[in-house]
Amino acid sequence: MPEALEKLSPEEIIDQLGRAAKEAAGVLRRTDTDTLNAALTGLAAKLRAGEKALIEANKIDLAAAEQRGLSKAMLDRLTLTPERIEGMAAGVEIVRDLPDPVGNVLWETTRPNGLKIQRVAVPIGVLGMIYESRPNVTIDASALCLKSHNAVILRGGSESLHSSLALHRLIQESLREHGLPEGAVGMIPVADRAVVGALLAADRYVDVMIPRGGRGLIERVMTEAKMPVFSHLDGICHTYVHKDADPEIAKSVTLNAKMRRTGLCNATETLLLDQNLAPEVAKAVLGTLLDAGCAIVGDKMAQALDNRIGQATSEDWSTEYLDKKLSCAVVQNVEEAVNHINTFSSHHTDSILTEDGETAAYFLKNVDSGSVMHNASTQFADGFEYGFGAEIGIATGKMHARGPVGLEQLCTYKYLVHGNGQTRP
Repeated sequence: MPEALEKLSPEEIIDQLGRAAKEAAGVLRRTDTDTLNAALTGLAAKLRAGEKALIEANKIDLAAAEQRGLSKAMLDRLTLTPERIEGMAAGVEIVRDLPDPVGNVLWETTRPNGLKIQRVAVPIGVLGMIYESRPNVTIDASALCLKSHNAVILRGGSESLHSSLALHRLIQESLREHGLPEGAVGMIPVADRAVVGALLAADRYVDVMIPRGGRGLIERVMTEAKMPVFSHLDGICHTYVHKDADPEIAKSVTLNAKMRRTGLCNATETLLLDQNLAPEVAKAVLGTLLDAGCAIVGDKMAQALDNRIGQATSEDWSTEYLDKKLSCAVVQNVEEAVNHINTFSSHHTDSILTEDGETAAYFLKNVDSGSVMHNASTQFADGFEYGFGAEIGIATGKMHARGPVGLEQLCTYKYLVHGNGQTRP
């Protein structure tokens, strides 16, 4: 299919992929779980057996990326190694072993007139997935979509085109060998950006669009998409250290939340310190971060705690640094912390560190974010860490999917109504 599609216009490419995906979605809707699991088992085996060919394809992308001067961080995301290929295969097997969400009865009732009404989980249909740099997303997205009985049209980043196409060929092989339509996982085989525009306009085929990448990509998708979008624009996450926080937890969790991997959307970007937190604890928390190489800007009260802290501007409270930098504010109490978070947060992930259960409960109830945590690092906001096997992305909207998007969030529902001849008066 890719060779033939390469010769078509952007609109023709999407038309062919869309028609095939729509037809495949109908097949997947009635495909039994055992068949889907067998296809995923086959895919995991092909990933392991195809390691050498995958790494060779990846070398083409890496050479081109180095010539383009991509950053070390981008090159790292792009690189396939034997360990990462094994990780992809193991991830497919984890998704395979998860319960099939389709068909679950989410709610049911029997009305006084005898009607039995059920709300039942069903697949969304056809998903669109646009992502950058990381070729492993090709596998993660395909596995999650297949397991949830959804078809998907993939558009990987131009920098990972050869790697993604090599992975896609393995997916197609496993689909064919298990009697499933190749259109179940379609892939745009060209780097032409015009095809992205055609995909975003294809609401006649695609039910939901999922972007995964930098701010520029997500802004374009949210602006141009004609269909609903699961996405998050920023990851402005907060960690609030309450006056009753355990000192060791306060130090270790804030350090991990910020510095484990600073370029992730679940990294803490703003630290809030309670004004009644013991000064020695506050200084120790800040010192741990500063000593680890994190630059900190803060308000006047934060600056008074350590002379290495620079002055924060009003823009800092709404900035996603994605780097070894943090903003810090001192707040009066949990109510002010919640107000600050709800004002400046991107509604991704926010955490409170405290040993006071009542305060934690107030924070968890009133912070309006997809993930709200107590005594844990914000970097746990991840589908794998939540037990989803993998995630297809993060959603910070309030409709349907919120937080890490896994199998259950790739389903919608319908109502089944069972009667025995009832007529409405």
